[in-house]
Amino acid sequence: MKVYDITAPIYTGMPVYKNKPEKQPEINTNTNGHVTESRISMDVHTGTHVDAPLHMINDGDTIETIDMQQLVRPVKVLDLTSVEEKITKRDIENHDIQENDFLLFKTKNSRDTEFNFEFIYVAEDAAEYLKEKKIDGTGIDSLGIERAQDGHPTHRALMGSGIIIMEGLQLKDIEEGTYFMVAAPLKIQGTDASPARVILMDELIG
Repeated sequence: MKVYDITAPIYTGMPVYKNKPEKQPEINTNTNGHVTESRISMDVHTGTHVDAPLHMINDGDTIETIDMQQLVRPVKVLDLTSVEEKITKRDIENHDIQENDFLLFKTKNSRDTEFNFEFIYVAEDAAEYLKEKKIDGTGIDSLGIERAQDGHPTHRALMGSGIIIMEGLQLKDIEEGTYFMVAAPLKIQGTDASPARVILMDELIG
């Protein structure tokens, strides 16, 4: 069995959404004699993370309400590296997408080493299609699942249907196919997202 770590490393100076300085993590390290301790301050949307409905729905659920069984499970990676600008319904409707699937979208974003303001995103019509298919969750290799859409309809369509959203995945070395995923958000409470360690295994479990 091969294990793939698809988590973005966290460090000062890492790519953050729209290169906003306030989103940069701060890591402070102090050494007293032989004891070294570090302290980190960061946005809950730092790097690879899981969104909670509260992120885009004012009375939405918080991160601890997401069932871990939905994050430790088989997933399908779809290779969409030929897509330009945005993922539309047309780009995904010919793929094998079934009810209760968890889909990870590999796009040209996986080649980026810095924040790309023109990143590939999931368009509203694709989100509505995924909603109709009644999938369980989706993830993408960018720090946002949408951009340039007034009112954030992609987030709201997915979250309003209980579809989990993961962002900031590192899928450059992952081939299209079915994997077993372990996605582990920090066990924090009351927030709109959480950083997560996400790994894939090339053998299904259970």
